[in-house]
Amino acid sequence: MGYMVVEKHNFTMLHLKRNPGIRSWSLFIGMTSIGLAAAYYSADSFLWKLFYVTGCLFVAIQNMEEWEEAVFDKTNNEIQLKTISLYTLVLTLCKKGQEKVVLDLRHLQDVCVAEEKVRYLGKGYHVMLRLATGFSYPLTQSATIGGRSDVEAMAALLKRFLGLEEQRQQKEMSEYTEEEADFLDNSSDSEDERENA
Repeated sequence: MGYMVVEKHNFTMLHLKRNPGIRSWSLFIGMTSIGLAAAYYSADSFLWKLFYVTGCLFVAIQNMEEWEEAVFDKTNNEIQLKTISLYTLVLTLCKKGQEKVVLDLRHLQDVCVAEEKVRYLGKGYHVMLRLATGFSYPLTQSATIGGRSDVEAMAALLKRFLGLEEQRQQKEMSEYTEEEADFLDNSSDSEDERENA
């Protein structure tokens, strides 16, 4: 499974989605099967059997990745990052299962790939959104384990959509022009000083 899937992509909007991966579902099915097998083959009472099933289900849900969405809207100049956690839904009885962060698109300065260590599994990668305010937000809460090519492809897509490379080139050109103008001003001043001397 890729890092994120493109749901909608046009000139004004980029809508990305991510669902729990194969690892999450495999772990969920495996843990649930262990709980059901323990309950089925056990000679314990019904309450103990229920405890085996619910305990394994709880561990499976705890290790489940989130459902995540990211919407980049040029029309409203905003970025919406949504996360739905099954674990939080179960713990809070559906009160706080969904988190939503809204950012100002005009403050976004850079998109880059960040690396982090994932417990027991090695290195993981995700896209970071760097804002002019000094804050950085990950595009997704969970990193992709293994190769970083999918994550780099997503970062490149975001940069193209937002025109960040063009903005950077324009900024560099304007800084170069200013430096050139300052250099010319300084050289003309020194020539005037030599003539006056």
